[in-house]
Amino acid sequence: MPLGNRRTVGKKSAPLTPRRNLPGFMTEGGQPFVTSSWTFSLAAFATGLTLSAASALLVRRWSITRGFVDVPGGHKGHDAPVALGGGIAITLAVLLPMIAAVSAANLLVGRPPSWLPGEVLVHLDGVVSKNFVASGIMIAALTMCILGLADDARPMHPRAKLLGQFLIALFLVMACDLRLMSHLPYWLSVLLSLLWILTLTNSFNFLDNMDGLASGVGMIAAAVFAMTAMNAGQLFVPVCCWLLAGALAGFLPLNFHPARMYMGDAGSLVIGMLLAVFTILTTFASPSQGQRPFGVLAPLVVMAVPLYDTASVVFVRWRLGVPVWAGDRRHFSHRLVRRGMSVPRAVLVIWLATLVTSMPALLLPGASWPLAWGVVIQTLLVVTLVALLETGGPRDAVDGK
Repeated sequence: MPLGNRRTVGKKSAPLTPRRNLPGFMTEGGQPFVTSSWTFSLAAFATGLTLSAASALLVRRWSITRGFVDVPGGHKGHDAPVALGGGIAITLAVLLPMIAAVSAANLLVGRPPSWLPGEVLVHLDGVVSKNFVASGIMIAALTMCILGLADDARPMHPRAKLLGQFLIALFLVMACDLRLMSHLPYWLSVLLSLLWILTLTNSFNFLDNMDGLASGVGMIAAAVFAMTAMNAGQLFVPVCCWLLAGALAGFLPLNFHPARMYMGDAGSLVIGMLLAVFTILTTFASPSQGQRPFGVLAPLVVMAVPLYDTASVVFVRWRLGVPVWAGDRRHFSHRLVRRGMSVPRAVLVIWLATLVTSMPALLLPGASWPLAWGVVIQTLLVVTLVALLETGGPRDAVDGK
C-alpha cells in the first residue's frame, strides 16, 4: 500500500493519472505521460502566475481605498502602512482554475467534442473521479482564507483562531478522508494528519515575518512537492502544486522588499494548509513496488528550515514565559538582519537554505539506505547551520527593541 492516501469517502476512485502501458510509459491516448504531465504543469504554473499578478493589483487598489492596511508598530519592521489582502489573490489564483477544470471535465466527460486534444481527453475521467476531494480542498481553502481575513481585519484571540484551524483540519481528515499513512490504525492516522495540517499551517503563519519570505519558501516547497508527485506518476497533485507555485510567483513582485502588499493570515494560513494537504495526497513510497519507505521523509526534509524556525521560536518564547503566539523578532530572518545582512539578502539566504534541503528530497522515494542517510545527514547539517546563526548575537526583547 502506498504510504500516502489518494482515497475518497465510500467507493475507491481511480487515480487521476491514466493507466500506463509499460514499456514506454504511455497514456491510453498514446501520449507519453511525462510530456502530458509537464504540459499540464506548465499551463497550471502560468495560469496561477497570471491570475495572481492581476488579482493582486486589483485587491491592492481595493485595500488601499478601504483602509485595509497593516499599520506599523510594535515588532513590525515597516515604517508606512502596507496594503493587506494578498492572501485573497493567492487563494483565487489557486481555486478559480480548480473550479474551472473540475466543472469543464464534468461537462465534457461522456460527450467530448472532436476538437479536444488527446492529452486532455485521456484525463477527463480522472478529473471527474477527484470531484469529492477537489471540492473538499476548495471549501477548506476558502474557509481558511476567510478565517485569516477576519484575523487580518481585527486580530482574533489565538485560541479562537486555532479552533478555527482545527475545525477545518478536522473537516479535511474526517469528511474528506485525507489521511497520512492510511495503512496505520485509523485513530493514529487521523491524529498524525491533524497534527501535520495544523503544524504546517502555523509554520507558514510564523514564517510570514519578513518581506517575500513566506512567498518564496512556499513557492520552492510547492515546486518540489509537484516534481515529487510527478515522479510518482500522479497528475492531480502536481497540477495543484504548480498552481500554488505560480500564484506565489505572481504575488512575489508586490511582496518582496520593500513590500507594497502583504499576504496576511489570509495567505499564510492557506499556503500552509494546502501544502499539508498536497503532501497527504502524494504517494511518496510504494512498498508493493519494492520501494523502501524513505520517501515519507520527503515532506520533513523539504520543510526542515521552516519547521526548525517554528520550533526554535516556540521554545524560546516558552522558556521566557512569553505566550507562544506573541510576535517578536527572534526568527532566523531577524537574526540574520541583526548580524549585518539586508532584508533582501536575509530572505535570499533562507530561500537558498530551503532549496538546499528540498532538492535532495526528490531522491528519497525509492532511495537506497546510503542515499537516504546522505539526504538526512545533509538536512541535519543545514539545520545545524541555521541553529548556529540563530543562536548567535545579542539577546533581544520580546518586541524586538
